[in-house]
Amino acid sequence: MNKTAVPRVAAAFPAPARIGALILAAILALALLAPVVSTHAPLQTDLAGALRGPSDGHLFGQDRLGRDVFAQVAYGARASMLIAFAVVTLTVIAGVAAGAAAGYLGGAVDALVMRIVDIFLAFPGILLAIALAGVLGPNLVNLVIALSVMGWVGYARLVRAQVLGLREREYVAAARAGGAGPWRVIVHHILPNALSPVIVQATFSAAGVIIAESSLSFLGLGPQDVPTWGGLISQGAAYLLYAPHIAFFPGLFIMLAVLALNLVGDALRDSLDPKSR
Repeated sequence: MNKTAVPRVAAAFPAPARIGALILAAILALALLAPVVSTHAPLQTDLAGALRGPSDGHLFGQDRLGRDVFAQVAYGARASMLIAFAVVTLTVIAGVAAGAAAGYLGGAVDALVMRIVDIFLAFPGILLAIALAGVLGPNLVNLVIALSVMGWVGYARLVRAQVLGLREREYVAAARAGGAGPWRVIVHHILPNALSPVIVQATFSAAGVIIAESSLSFLGLGPQDVPTWGGLISQGAAYLLYAPHIAFFPGLFIMLAVLALNLVGDALRDSLDPKSR
């Protein structure tokens, strides 16, 4: 084995990034294995144990209805990760398609897409999400829609800038000369060379989605049929002096998830774009 391989790997994935990846993997494992690791159902009530702190039977304590906070945090991880994945996937697809079309086709298509982007940028993102979630109703699908409406804009601008710099390259001109159509050129020749910053942006965006989802759930605009981290904090806010564990543990997991995604995003940015170091 090449003796320089280990230092190169360590440089590409520094200690903070490895810590972030481990935290993120643990949260994802908790989300996937929530029914296995939870000894209680998340909505199972026990009024006799209401507001009790952490104990052997309830690792994170119990809420105002005696429900197990650990089970709710575990299922909340599932909801947060699912929402983050769905929102990032939808916004990446929509943003990449719009940005690639605007950057490569130019002209009227570029002007139209950029004017739509400008209109969306005129609205504060979180306020628009609150308005949409309030109109559509508090459930998981509507929350994903509300958070996706603004998210595609950043990807569209990013991809458009990348495509504008790539569309005049020699290999793109050669593909056009060979008879390749616009979408074939975009998909097979331009996008593979333009997606590195999109991957980095998606990692940071996932952290932003978790915060936004928690904010909307805190306001009562999140799904009502499943536990969410923001909903738990909202519930625990009234009992901070008597039962701080109700809000502390979901808040801790929000912090850890956002920290992990940002650490991984920093490492990806430095790895895919050494000039940003």
